[in-house]
Amino acid sequence: MIERLSENLKLIQQRIETSAQKSGRVADDIRLVGVTKSVDVEVTRSLFEAGCTNLGESRPQALWDKSSQLADIPITWHLIGHLQRNKVKRTLACAELIHSVDSLRLIDAIDQAAESPVKILLEVNVSGDAAKHGLKVLDVESVLEHVVQKANVRVEGLMCMAGFESNLDQARREFAVLRTTRDKHSGFQADNIRLVELSMGMSGDFEVAIEEGATMVRVGTSLFEGIG
Repeated sequence: MIERLSENLKLIQQRIETSAQKSGRVADDIRLVGVTKSVDVEVTRSLFEAGCTNLGESRPQALWDKSSQLADIPITWHLIGHLQRNKVKRTLACAELIHSVDSLRLIDAIDQAAESPVKILLEVNVSGDAAKHGLKVLDVESVLEHVVQKANVRVEGLMCMAGFESNLDQARREFAVLRTTRDKHSGFQADNIRLVELSMGMSGDFEVAIEEGATMVRVGTSLFEGIG
């Protein structure tokens, strides 16, 4: 299993490198987050042993369980899915970065539950899909102004997903919206706001996301091809 995972990982890293070069960057500029929501603990451990050390889960409960069972290895855990306020405290003990912060109430809950500054990304709904979570583009500035007052919240950047029905051209435009939004607010002056990260792109569109400026891509399906 590890051999196949290593082969898949190498292929994805090569694709990341090619896409980075197209955008005038290098592969080291992009962090690969392996999305392990569809595999069990054994496969997750093997993926880490194959060389993917940043791993992401969509469901807080799955993150809690896997991080506990794999506590013997130094995985950097990411929560990439929706987070409810009643699950914040336990999640903070596991996640290095929360990608999916999408409301003032969730920001307040994180600030209140945290014992030290928590790294987050603001999720932005760039597609306008009613079924998707995320802030409206026009609300990002007011949310950043809210974060300034929070001692235990650090905004590292922005996150998005392409629309459910978006083809690659549409996805590219949506990713460009996130980059433009980040750039628009990049001069925001606050000690707890950096806006350096753009988490966007999954198995079907991560190359386009990289070309549009992604610094993190969230890849699951492509990593596990051939793993039964």
